[in-house]
Amino acid sequence: MANDTPLLELRDISKSFGSVQALVDVDFEVRPGEVMALVGDNGAGKSTLIKCIAGTHMADGGRILFEGHDVSIHGPKDAARLGIEVVYQDLALCDNLDVVQNMFLGREVNKLQVLNEAAMEEKTSSTLSTLAVTTIRSVRQTVATLSGGQRQSVAVARAVMWNSKVVILDEPTAALGVAQTEQVLALVRRLGEQGLGVVIISHNLHDVFETADRITVLRLGRNVGVYERRTTSQQAVVEAITAGRPIKVSGIPAEAPV
Repeated sequence: MANDTPLLELRDISKSFGSVQALVDVDFEVRPGEVMALVGDNGAGKSTLIKCIAGTHMADGGRILFEGHDVSIHGPKDAARLGIEVVYQDLALCDNLDVVQNMFLGREVNKLQVLNEAAMEEKTSSTLSTLAVTTIRSVRQTVATLSGGQRQSVAVARAVMWNSKVVILDEPTAALGVAQTEQVLALVRRLGEQGLGVVIISHNLHDVFETADRITVLRLGRNVGVYERRTTSQQAVVEAITAGRPIKVSGIPAEAPV
C-alpha cells in the first residue's frame, strides 16, 4: 500500500524543442509502493516527461524532487545514483549473451581482475527469485532463446537489482501474447508490493486497469487529470485522453485532478 509522501515528484515541468512546446507546467508524482500509469495519445508528452526524469533531456523549467528533496538530473548517471531506472521498449538486451551477462552488463563483479561468475550467478538467481520469476529455466540461457515475456522479466530484474527505488516501464506488454502479458503484469504488481515506485507507460488501458493504483493523463503536453483506478472507468480516462476532460459514465462521477 502506497503512503502519501511522493517518492518522485515533478512540479511545473516544461520542455520545448524549438517552437514545439512538448511539456507545459506538468505536475507528476509516484509514491512508494504505488503503480502509477502514465497515459495519453501519441504526441501527448509521455516520452519527453520520462526522458526528463531519466536525464536524457533537461527540462527548461520546473522542479524535480526525490524523497522530498530538490534534485538536479543532468544525465542518466544522476538518475541511476538516485535510484531511478528506466526499462525502455527495446529492453536494451544483448541476444548473444546469457541472462547473467545481461544482468551485469557494464557492472561486472571482478575478483583479482577475474570475473566472479559465482557471485554474479547467485545475485541473478536471487533477484529473479525475489521477483517470483519462475519461467526462466537457467540463468545461463542466452537471451536469444527467451520468449518476449522472459526477456521483459530479465530487463525488469536488471533494473531493480541495483537498489533502485523508482522503476519506469515503457510499454512493457507491447507485442506480447496473452500468457506472457499476464506474467509481466504480475511482475509489475510485485514491484509495487515490494515498496518501489513504479511508473508504467501503456496504450493498453486494460493492462493499466489491471495494475495501476492511479492514472495520470497527459494531453498536448499538459497534465489533464490524475485518477484513482478503483473509482474511475476506462471510458472516463479515454475521454480525458481524447478531449482533455472527464465525463460521467454509468453512474461513476467525473473526477477532477487530485
